[in-house]
Amino acid sequence: MFPCRGAIPVPRLSSFPLFPMRFRPCIDLHDGKVKQIVGATLRDEPGSLRTNFSSSRPASFYADLYRRDNLSGGHVIMLGPGNESAACEALAAWPGGLQVGGGITADNARLWLERGASHVIVTSWIFHEGQMDLDRLATLSRLVGKERLVLDLSCRFRDNGYYVVTDRWQRFTEFRLGAESLAGLASYCDEFLVHAVDVEGTCTGLDARLLDLLAQTAPIPVTYAGGIASMADMELVDQAGQGRIDATVGSALDIFGGNGITYTELAARYGKQGSAR
Repeated sequence: MFPCRGAIPVPRLSSFPLFPMRFRPCIDLHDGKVKQIVGATLRDEPGSLRTNFSSSRPASFYADLYRRDNLSGGHVIMLGPGNESAACEALAAWPGGLQVGGGITADNARLWLERGASHVIVTSWIFHEGQMDLDRLATLSRLVGKERLVLDLSCRFRDNGYYVVTDRWQRFTEFRLGAESLAGLASYCDEFLVHAVDVEGTCTGLDARLLDLLAQTAPIPVTYAGGIASMADMELVDQAGQGRIDATVGSALDIFGGNGITYTELAARYGKQGSAR
């Protein structure tokens, strides 16, 4: 199923070179601070937001930490307004080492690349009334280059499958993840970023069903996020992903107040593997 505005060419699924899994670090920004939140609570209603962690350190501290450990390919996500300055500080701390997302459009995408992002990450701007706007997607891909565009396909399960959610993960689209739909997007971007929104920030374990779906259908590299609580979960991503899926860890990580995984262990075990990808 691929609801979209405009006709889309669907390339034949093909394999891509496999590499060891990488740990992709994150810097999630809310109200200008580095935070870890429960994804499903990110709603407009006052008092709905549940925050697991709010850092007293600036975004640049984490970017510099990742730079020192050569953990490239991580993402800076701006969750709502008021985060541009913090995002700029992170990118300045490691030019070319981090991707940036949150409010990305054709009007500002190149600006964020000029500010030091290696890639821009987009979701909501390429959807209208629950359907993907192919014209916008093609325009953005041409504007920044396929090799510098990441599509955020963060999703929730409903009825018979996983559907992309937009607008801070509040609104379901009609875009269902599957072999055909993912293949149709692969010619427009370099990677997919997929948050399992139903378990994001819960530290209750990853969404194994979604992980398996991505491993079986994604024709380009994917970074999985959501629910990872232990090194055993990281090993599941490594095994199930078969070299196709990287992973990021948020609330369970000790540098974000968690007690399930230490940053030092992740950096040592997964950080520099697959660096040639």
